[in-house]
Amino acid sequence: MAVAIAALSLILLMIAAYRGMSVIVMAPLLAMLAVFLTDPTAVPAAFSGLFMERVASFLKLYFPVFLLGALFGKLVEISGFSRAIVTAVIGFIGASRAIPAIMIVTALLTYGGVSVFVAVFAVYPFAAEMFRRADIPKRLVPATIGLGALTFTMDALPGTPQIQNIIPTSFFGTTTWAAPLLGVVGSACIVALGLAYLGWRRRSLMAAGEGYGALETLVNEPERHEEDARIHPLIALLPLLVVGLGNLLLTLAIPRWVSGEEVTLSLPGMADPVAVKVAQVSALWAVEGALLLGIGTILLFAFPTVARRFADGSKAAVGGALLAGMNTAVEYGFGAVIAALPGFLLVKEALRAIPNPLVNEAMTVTSLAGITGSASGGLSIALAAMAEQFAAAGDAAGIPREVLHRVASMASGGMDSLPHNGAVITLLAVTGLTHRQAYKDIFVLTLIKTMTVFVVIAVYYLTGLV
Repeated sequence: MAVAIAALSLILLMIAAYRGMSVIVMAPLLAMLAVFLTDPTAVPAAFSGLFMERVASFLKLYFPVFLLGALFGKLVEISGFSRAIVTAVIGFIGASRAIPAIMIVTALLTYGGVSVFVAVFAVYPFAAEMFRRADIPKRLVPATIGLGALTFTMDALPGTPQIQNIIPTSFFGTTTWAAPLLGVVGSACIVALGLAYLGWRRRSLMAAGEGYGALETLVNEPERHEEDARIHPLIALLPLLVVGLGNLLLTLAIPRWVSGEEVTLSLPGMADPVAVKVAQVSALWAVEGALLLGIGTILLFAFPTVARRFADGSKAAVGGALLAGMNTAVEYGFGAVIAALPGFLLVKEALRAIPNPLVNEAMTVTSLAGITGSASGGLSIALAAMAEQFAAAGDAAGIPREVLHRVASMASGGMDSLPHNGAVITLLAVTGLTHRQAYKDIFVLTLIKTMTVFVVIAVYYLTGLV
């Protein structure tokens, strides 16, 4: 019965997300339903002392990253830098190579710090135009953008500033550059298999007589825009490079600047000093500092353009950051409540039966990401409940925390992209396609991504690479 209560709450949350209901509303309701079915008298204390406490702790750590990332992405968009990057890459690679060109553009934006949702809006008009010119079936556009945004640049490439690569740092005391060699191996595997599959699909569909599609029957076709030749592509790429290089340098520099395991803050107006554990926040400080440097770089080169649209653009960025941050935070709180129930303790003990620590971690994280339809949400739930168990098992087996970080991060981006995933729904809505038309190819990428996690685990055991 205890297991059924925990499972019921998770299944209802998945159904709610699939039907488009707000996770911010449903997560606390379903968490409290599970508590009520277990012990009705514990509901008020569980809400205030556990659920809201975990929501607040998540936002305290990660909301600045959501906010700065959203603002950086919006400034890349309104400055015209994203259009300049897309135009340059397309011109260099050629319209005949539309699929790898769009993947590269999307990867550059997301690895450079632009959020997945912003990248979709920025790249889609150019993807549609390239696919139309080459008469490539439009149904492949979402999977192509997804390959660049939702796979290797989200959680596999070392140093990526996406939240899925940041969350494990506070649990394992690692940095965003954890296990760089394994991350590169995993990324190469995803890119090779993803491009091979999409190339095969393109040839198969076109051999069957399917082209881009009749414009009068297609939905959400973008308006044609003139290319903005005023911005040099190297200048447009500079903020992305600044974020990547700044993240690396700050990751190396912060431990040298800050001595000791804790920093104690004591100002004249404070009644009691505050101690900050450096290991939990140094990676966050590095990413936040890098995003600030990227924002400063955009303002340096495009201040007049940005100033005209900054008020509206910043409001949109703040709104997006609040929504994304709260969605993940309430899923984190939901996971903390579920993890405290007797049913989850039974599941946790059952998972101990999987002898290999990395396989155990990968299966747990990707399963919860699939159930919640959120990579960051599933990752947060899994690590909030079981990070200490993963770390202890890894230490006993001599597995570096960096490897635990990379496996957890990559696993979160595996089965998360099921039909109810928010990014998938947004991607299909923006491109004007339905699940029936385009989800099949996204799901194949999901399988490739999930399989690659276990390839990375095998590579680690065979070679010892980190």
